[in-house]
Amino acid sequence: MATAKHFAVHGQPEGGTNVGPGNISGRGIREYFLKPFAAAVEEGHVQSVMASYNEIDGIPSHSNKHLLEDILRHDWGFRGVLVSDYFGIAELIRVHHVAESTDAAAKVGLESGVDVELPFVETFGNLAAQVKSGKISEAYVDRAVANVLRVKFLTGLFEDPFVDPEYAGKITNSPEHQQLALKAAHEAITLLKNENHLLPLDKSKYKTIAVIGPNAADVHLGGYSDKPGRGISILQGIKDQTGKGVEVLYSEGCKITESLPDWNADKVILGDPALNAKRIQEAVKVAKKAEVIVLVLGENEQTSREAWAPEHKGDRDNLDLLGSQDDLVKEMLALGKPVVVFLLNGRPNSINLIAERVPAILEGWYLGQEGGTAAADVLFGHYNPGGKLPITVPRNVGQLPDYYYQKPSAKREYVGTTTQPLFPFGWGLSYTTFKYSNARVSTETIGAQGQTSVSVDVTNTGALRGEEVVQLYIRDEVSSVTRPLKELRGFRRIVLDPGQTKTVEFSLGTNELSFLNRDMHRVVEPGIFKIMLGGNSVDLTEAKLSVVER
Repeated sequence: MATAKHFAVHGQPEGGTNVGPGNISGRGIREYFLKPFAAAVEEGHVQSVMASYNEIDGIPSHSNKHLLEDILRHDWGFRGVLVSDYFGIAELIRVHHVAESTDAAAKVGLESGVDVELPFVETFGNLAAQVKSGKISEAYVDRAVANVLRVKFLTGLFEDPFVDPEYAGKITNSPEHQQLALKAAHEAITLLKNENHLLPLDKSKYKTIAVIGPNAADVHLGGYSDKPGRGISILQGIKDQTGKGVEVLYSEGCKITESLPDWNADKVILGDPALNAKRIQEAVKVAKKAEVIVLVLGENEQTSREAWAPEHKGDRDNLDLLGSQDDLVKEMLALGKPVVVFLLNGRPNSINLIAERVPAILEGWYLGQEGGTAAADVLFGHYNPGGKLPITVPRNVGQLPDYYYQKPSAKREYVGTTTQPLFPFGWGLSYTTFKYSNARVSTETIGAQGQTSVSVDVTNTGALRGEEVVQLYIRDEVSSVTRPLKELRGFRRIVLDPGQTKTVEFSLGTNELSFLNRDMHRVVEPGIFKIMLGGNSVDLTEAKLSVVER
């Protein structure tokens, strides 16, 4: 079963630190933080939900009956099993201090709606004794047991509790799965910048390529990924693509961490500046021999990970590149050769130097086991990138929280700097170009419960076949409560041949136009809606929709 986690308001904690309080308003919680969970339950029919470590308005999620029962089960109709995050019940005692004993923690967790304690029994072991003593109603235990039994029946565990090892061995890392991993990596790669059309690289033009950087030779999968049994690094992918006609040189350049990028290990030793200075000079010697430089930078599994305990650190107070990576970039640029940066990381980094001075930048996040092959396909033009940023990339931590759906009063200009991000939400270039035209609404005036369709023509105006993610945003121009400057209400990935035009259509109705009014009722208010369509959240073409009271 898929598990929706972490429920809820876990993604924007105080200070940006794991387990930090979710200091979000009730309206913000309902409008934004609960929305994906509601979709997972009501549309995806998810059968398992995991409670979050954090607190909301002073109430830790593992003891939040309103969240776990009233909203999840009553409002949304969730019938599956609700599990704790690891040690989440016991943390009611030792982290949140809302329970004084294991019995008290077990009681409030069970009565609030948690069915299963993970990863093992730490507080639930005395539930039977508490029932016998009258401290807990047997009905609460019956409810939890029923929820667990139901999903066991649904998954067939009573008919056959075992897996087929031969079938598991057959499909694990199978050619079909490798192709799916490659497809996912292809579609995720995002072209952030491509000055003077440096990319794709022409193998007939560049006979010596230097692949340099701390993330070039290793496969980085991120946390919770386990070991798929196969992995192609970017260095290996480039070597496989170039063959005998091109010489591929390599140097590590610097280390992000002196310790191995082991996600599970508690100890993290950041890159040593003195040692990195020597490594950078070695990289300079290698790069001098090349005609073009590919820098593979970013983070690793020790610098971007879940900080699950005081001794297992993972949070950071800045988003700058660690391990002298900016120094490495400066030395490579000083050689006067074409430079491409390929980023592998688990979160957006404030890459100000790179964004300003490096002519071509690709964002990969963690690309999975076939990432090196996908990266090489993009670098050499065998695949035209069409990925889009699923998050805003800030210039620095001072801009946080940074997101596209800001309220009108959210950000006035800073002294001496700007509120504009490095790269906006939805951003992503291509080796071809696209033109948006003829944005229109099929019915320009509808009732508050009505529906209409919005369409736009998208033309490939370049010379290459390409993929584009068409994005639909709306803005309620005047409303009873403040509304964001724009809100994503649909997106569609299309493929266009050179010169080809496609009309992309979206539906707009109550689900897309409604919001919570001053009385916290979901309504569609009469008025004018701005409809915006484009390839990112900034470069948009517009139409208008009028909603009237009928």
